[in-house]
Amino acid sequence: MRVNGIAIIDKPVGWTSHDVVARARRLLGERRIGHTGTLDPFATGVLILLIGRATRLAPFFAQAEKEYEAVVRLGYATETGDLTGTPRRAAHAVADCAAWSDAEIEAAIESLRGEQAQVPPMYSAKKVKGQKLYELARQGKEIERAPVPITIREFEIVRQADGALLRRDGEAACDLNVRVVCSSGTYVRVLAETIGERLGVGAHLAALRRTRAGAFHIANAIDLEQLGEVRGDSDRMKEIILTPAAALHRLPSVHLTGDAVRRVRHGAAVRVDESQPQWADATLIKMHDEQGELIAVGIYEAASGQLRPRVMLAPA
Repeated sequence: MRVNGIAIIDKPVGWTSHDVVARARRLLGERRIGHTGTLDPFATGVLILLIGRATRLAPFFAQAEKEYEAVVRLGYATETGDLTGTPRRAAHAVADCAAWSDAEIEAAIESLRGEQAQVPPMYSAKKVKGQKLYELARQGKEIERAPVPITIREFEIVRQADGALLRRDGEAACDLNVRVVCSSGTYVRVLAETIGERLGVGAHLAALRRTRAGAFHIANAIDLEQLGEVRGDSDRMKEIILTPAAALHRLPSVHLTGDAVRRVRHGAAVRVDESQPQWADATLIKMHDEQGELIAVGIYEAASGQLRPRVMLAPA
């Protein structure tokens, strides 16, 4: 049984995103599997897997807004900007968590909200001239990186159980729990380091959990063992794997018949019936056949009143 759809995986700690893809390929017996946004090995949470023909939908998910829960450790920086790196200086920089007022901490967070430019960290999978930055960093090299525009739509402190903003982490540092809603391409570790800079100390990311990617929430995620249960079980597959149409539920749709279906299957544009809604130019539209199967995602050309297939999903 071939699998075509989207799985929302809760990535476990210690796994790379590639590890998850490789495991999913073995579990499902499907080579065509990819993901829509890398998570570091120490991070957990939502990792969207595109399976089979659904891999063609990657452009629609790659730039989706992300939401994270994170722990910022204030007191010392690390070489990688997270808990996996070697501390950059002696871990006694914070003598007392009470050194900062709540207002000072809130101001550090407030300064990072909104549109801004962020320089990608050296320890990241971003490529410059075909080479991943972390590969250069491991060689002891640092190169100039162009700032990238990002948006921090929400950035808030999550108070500790006792209502405090900070929790002492031994004698070395203090932990600050935060929630971040940001544009794709944002590095939360850089935000953590910047908070430390605003407060005058080193800082790094001690924990990271992605709780949402676009419309996909952690509450709907499954683990890899559950993913393995769908192989050969069509009923279980329907419970766990989202169809491409369901994954794109926010897009408007049109149902085609007869010659229009044939034309779309061959990649040709079709004229939209006048009874259909008048969409704005360049609107993405789901294109279904007579049986309701999603055969393509098209783009509407207002000037001509035509829908032109952009991504084909019908079997070859």
